[in-house]
Amino acid sequence: MDDREAIIREIAKKKVRLVLPGMDVVPVRRNLKYRGDLLMDIYYPAVAAGQRAPVVHLSMGFPDPQSGIRSYGPYTSWAQLIAASGMAAVVHGSDSPAESAAAALDYLRAHADALDLDVRRLALFAMSGSVPLALSLLMGERSVACAALLCGYTMDLAGSTVVADTAAQYGFVNACAGKTVDDLPTGVPMFFVRAGRDQFPGVNDSLDAVVVGALARNLPVTLVNHADGAHGFDCDEDSDISREIVRQLLAFLRFHLKA
Repeated sequence: MDDREAIIREIAKKKVRLVLPGMDVVPVRRNLKYRGDLLMDIYYPAVAAGQRAPVVHLSMGFPDPQSGIRSYGPYTSWAQLIAASGMAAVVHGSDSPAESAAAALDYLRAHADALDLDVRRLALFAMSGSVPLALSLLMGERSVACAALLCGYTMDLAGSTVVADTAAQYGFVNACAGKTVDDLPTGVPMFFVRAGRDQFPGVNDSLDAVVVGALARNLPVTLVNHADGAHGFDCDEDSDISREIVRQLLAFLRFHLKA
């Protein structure tokens, strides 16, 4: 087992430190085939009779043709938290991440009635190396209500190559290559979480550049900076501030999805 595989296996065991009542018993529709043999799980909230749940798409920027991400602790615990907060959470595998994400969203729209989902209320959520994919989806999707982006690389601006270099090293898709802040939509709220002591080189440089550019365009941006936090603090840091930031992110999603 190489170092990268060992790291992936260790990450797979982690869970978000916030615990909400009932999150471990939310209903889940598992193993939905949405594109070829790629699989999708949907975590459901409790909703009133005749109502449909808004949807949070957990964007996956790494190739995952075996759809193993659905059993990863960070993704499953975030999906449970989202469902326990009144929204459906969608987790799926991918072969080509950008194409798979688009296919997953098409599947949700085409089967919204059968899946009891309100796809008119759709949000994007992404972490770390999956954030560039979520940002690219934000640029192309006209019906996204908001996006919550946690400790992630964003896009290369002003001659930087840090996102491209890191994508090549770790294997996530650099979906915003050639894009700029001007490609972001004007009316879609974005919630950025920043770890002030992030140990991954360049991640905060790329995040900061996008936030500054978004503010220059007067885009609806919220930034939460955990000054003492490290990358993955939502899972690694057992503290009140870590849990409070997770609550803030969930509240942002609930507010903009009217959940």
